[in-house]
Amino acid sequence: MTIEQLDKVDIIGTDDSNIELVISDHLKWDDKNEKLLLLQDKLNLYLSFIESGEIYEHYPKAVGLPVKISIVSKYQPNSEAVKFLSLAAKTIKDAGFELSHEVKSSN
Repeated sequence: MTIEQLDKVDIIGTDDSNIELVISDHLKWDDKNEKLLLLQDKLNLYLSFIESGEIYEHYPKAVGLPVKISIVSKYQPNSEAVKFLSLAAKTIKDAGFELSHEVKSSN
């Protein structure tokens, strides 16, 4: 599953201390920032999944655990993406969750 599938959570992992939802991002950052719209939609899907409680229907052992959303990208973000990710992290933190971003290129 990938960032382009706006109806699915890509990856969910849990352990005794947290639950992590991963967005798998293989797309290049574009000058028109169309990818940012995809990412925004995907983050909204994840937040809805968490805030609706649906996450706990699928992972009941995660009730009460901190929730982290991780974006794993293949490419370094451009300047607009860096701004977006910073704002998104603050918004998600204000909602009571955590957002992280890392780049893992295949090089």
